[in-house]
Amino acid sequence: MKVKLIAPVAVLVLGAAGLFAQATQTLTGTVSDAMCGAHHMMKDATAAECTRECVKKGSDFALVSGGKVYTLKGDKAQFDKFAGENVVVKGKVSGTTISVDSIATSKS
Repeated sequence: MKVKLIAPVAVLVLGAAGLFAQATQTLTGTVSDAMCGAHHMMKDATAAECTRECVKKGSDFALVSGGKVYTLKGDKAQFDKFAGENVVVKGKVSGTTISVDSIATSKS
């Protein structure tokens, strides 16, 4: 009898975990690129200039937040407007990737 009850409960728990993993989250951080992250390598260039140059060379836009670097997926032209700036990003987080729903300048 206990075995019959364990299987449905396990399915519900695993299903709920999957839903929470795909829930929209809000993160605050700085728009950078995946290669440089928080530490830009171009001498004599601003964070925005370095980010844009690295993206031109094939790197992805990224969000540096809480010591982590998240790759941003979505409208690259929109991300470019915020290069080097502090932003608030809303989207679905999967590992180290954010599927961006919205991005705006951080008020803090």
